[in-house]
Amino acid sequence: MNHFQTPQSRCFAGIARCDITPPVGIYHRMWGAATHDRSTGVHRPLTATVLYLQNRAAEIDPPQVIIAVDHCLFWTAEMRRLLDFVSTETGVVRDALIVFFSHTHGAGLMGLERRSLPGGELIEPYLDELGEKIARLVVEARDRRTHATITYGTGRCGLAAHRDFFDGTRGHFVCGFNPAGPTDDTVLVGRLTSEAGAPIGTIVNYACHPTTLAWDNTLISPDFVGAMRELVETATEVPCLFIQGASGDLGPREGFVGDLKVADRNGRQLGYAALATLESLPPAGQQFEYTGPVVSGATIGTWQYRPESSVRANEEQTWIVNRVVAPLRYRSDLPVRSELDLEQARWQAEEQDALAQHDDERAHKAHAMVERTLRRLTRIEFLPPGETYPYPIILWRMGDAVWVALDGEHYNILQRTLRARFPEVPLVIGTLANGSQVWYLPDAPSYGLGLYQEEVSVLACGSLEAVIESATNAIRQLLSE
Repeated sequence: MNHFQTPQSRCFAGIARCDITPPVGIYHRMWGAATHDRSTGVHRPLTATVLYLQNRAAEIDPPQVIIAVDHCLFWTAEMRRLLDFVSTETGVVRDALIVFFSHTHGAGLMGLERRSLPGGELIEPYLDELGEKIARLVVEARDRRTHATITYGTGRCGLAAHRDFFDGTRGHFVCGFNPAGPTDDTVLVGRLTSEAGAPIGTIVNYACHPTTLAWDNTLISPDFVGAMRELVETATEVPCLFIQGASGDLGPREGFVGDLKVADRNGRQLGYAALATLESLPPAGQQFEYTGPVVSGATIGTWQYRPESSVRANEEQTWIVNRVVAPLRYRSDLPVRSELDLEQARWQAEEQDALAQHDDERAHKAHAMVERTLRRLTRIEFLPPGETYPYPIILWRMGDAVWVALDGEHYNILQRTLRARFPEVPLVIGTLANGSQVWYLPDAPSYGLGLYQEEVSVLACGSLEAVIESATNAIRQLLSE
């Protein structure tokens, strides 16, 4: 082989960004173990970034509109409300809108069911304003779209660690650093460049729960994503769009703290890894070619970057969108609402009794259980009836790359398996796409161990493996076309 081709996509692309930091004092209690309700300040601003992508060869085709949002996630009702509003305001079909949540646990939980709690009165006005801001960003990114090339590279970062740890003393699993567990250190980076060679934006795709900051933190924060983005944007002078990968069983080695410096340090780890990968990328639209020997002390084989052929450029304009549905079985012990209402009432009574008795430890635990039950109620409220859940997988091929958008939080074996099956293809794997109706998707061996991720999942054992196979078949079809 006398040439080396770096994977690239040629398309129309436009990018726009704005600040979406909630007002200080908004409901912020993300963690059951927290003792505060309202946020008390801002660590770093939250942002929304819109990437408007469109077929370069047929501009009449519907776009793919990527909306990267610094929030943990939105429940189904809030998600539908946002997508409906943005679609109506912009004229972009709803199916073309894909919200990727950074999944920061420091932004607060924006659920309308919390309106009656301290700071909850600010949630609905904030969500309304957020919808308006995102709609404006979509229009702005669309107006800015131009001929662009996305050049892809892969790097490594050791920030993410496995987080299913067995506590041998107590005889059960906890959600915490597990030095022996499998991880995925892949950092996939995409550099967007205009036809004139000017940078437009950067994409960073990495799998790691933003759970550096936990119950002791009272500040609104994008967690490690903020410092990562600041570092990359300072170096590139263009917006950096973060896409969370399959991180259901991955989190920072040092996490669940209140120290902001740890979050920033974690972010810089990822930022430097992303920058190192960016530095390795060739100029857009070029390939590395062998140019012949030069006789020196040794005979040296020389290589140079040269423009790609027109045939190769046309291949990089390939644009195919596919949506598949995988029927996934519900778990057999999925609770019913009446049972959870009773459980929630029991824990609320326990909390009130503990407070009356000035038993802070018992009240603290009871409140955590009230929060856990509330989330269980939320996760079953909008599930479609029947024995299976119609799980959507959105895929689109742009030139050499395939993007995959997935609902929920998947164990990292998903992306490790897909990338092993398609080693030559850049796979941009984004989870928490338009929220999480199915919550976690652990792998089959993790069922029956008493893990939190299994406890809150609505799907039966084997569901993750079914998603992997459905995605594999869909990617093969895209590549064959």
